[in-house]
Amino acid sequence: MAERTETTRGTPAWAYLARIGLSLALLSAFMAITAGFGTRLERWHFRTGFWLLQWGALGGAAAAIVSLIGLIGLRRRGTRAEKITALLGFAVGIAIFAIPVQWMMTARRVPPIHDITTDTDHPPEFVAILRIREGSPNPAEYGGPEIAQQQKRGYPDLGPITLPVSPEQAFDRAVAAARAMDWQIVDANKEEGRIEATDTTFWFGFKDDIVIRIRPADNGSRIDVRSVSRVGKSDVGTNARRIQNYFKKLEKS
Repeated sequence: MAERTETTRGTPAWAYLARIGLSLALLSAFMAITAGFGTRLERWHFRTGFWLLQWGALGGAAAAIVSLIGLIGLRRRGTRAEKITALLGFAVGIAIFAIPVQWMMTARRVPPIHDITTDTDHPPEFVAILRIREGSPNPAEYGGPEIAQQQKRGYPDLGPITLPVSPEQAFDRAVAAARAMDWQIVDANKEEGRIEATDTTFWFGFKDDIVIRIRPADNGSRIDVRSVSRVGKSDVGTNARRIQNYFKKLEKS
């Protein structure tokens, strides 16, 4: 009992640091989560959300450092609970800090564009969604050769797919796949072979619009997709991933 008391009394400063680190990590996590969902709920502008996320990330880094110092100090004389507290603070802090860092690394790797299409020469055009996009910072009109060149450098393998079925069958499969992606279908014009939809990102609630074009091809039907963000200069690869995931869903349907 005497030994236990001595151990406990010998580590109050490190245990205190561990508690501070975990508290700071949880506060930073709350700030980061609130940054996105507050934007999604339109409590503030998305730039405010990014500002909150940035400070949450810095808080996470600070929490990880404080927790690590506490953990080092507790490695010999700390109790199991104190060490777990320090480990949790370090893990949560690193996780919060890693999110924006990963975004920054991805943003540097992909082209700074927000309009992605499988046909850069004749991109599918929006019709029904035009009224919904009125007032959006990003236009619905395609940016032309400069955007096409950036896309080809960043996503050289992105292109249309061909389904070995008639355009009518391909259209039905395309609509079903869009619904399976949880997109909001705005228009599905079978005669024109055009499907328009909107996808909302989970965290910040960004609205991105999609247009799908189905045309006859020699081996069945050709499907082109275009995905465009309403706000932001760079989509950090979101639109390209969306098209790739959609094609995977479509091919499995």
